[in-house]
Amino acid sequence: MRTMIAVAVSGLLLISALTGGVDARPQYKKAFGVTYPDVVKKQTAKKTGCNVCHPEKSKKKRNNYGTALSKVIKKNEKDTKKIAEALGKIEKEKSATKDKTFGDLLEAGDLPGDK
Repeated sequence: MRTMIAVAVSGLLLISALTGGVDARPQYKKAFGVTYPDVVKKQTAKKTGCNVCHPEKSKKKRNNYGTALSKVIKKNEKDTKKIAEALGKIEKEKSATKDKTFGDLLEAGDLPGDK
């Protein structure tokens, strides 16, 4: 019996070591949703997830909005108030859309990042 438990635990440890861990940051999505509820209403929930800052499945790549956000907030910030403050700080920055800031796009209910 002990051998079976040891084998099972070893197997689970091996599987968890071989699979990439999820690096989800739900507090970023929550802060975005609280700060910009109209954007979330206008866009689908899928569009206002990770891809607000990450244009691809790889979370190592950021769009211009994600890059701007990463410059004003420390990595892996957990405090939703600090995240919301950082979101507000970058509203005045230029977006990829001609003559529009991130704030202009967000106010119109559009996503701020380029693809």
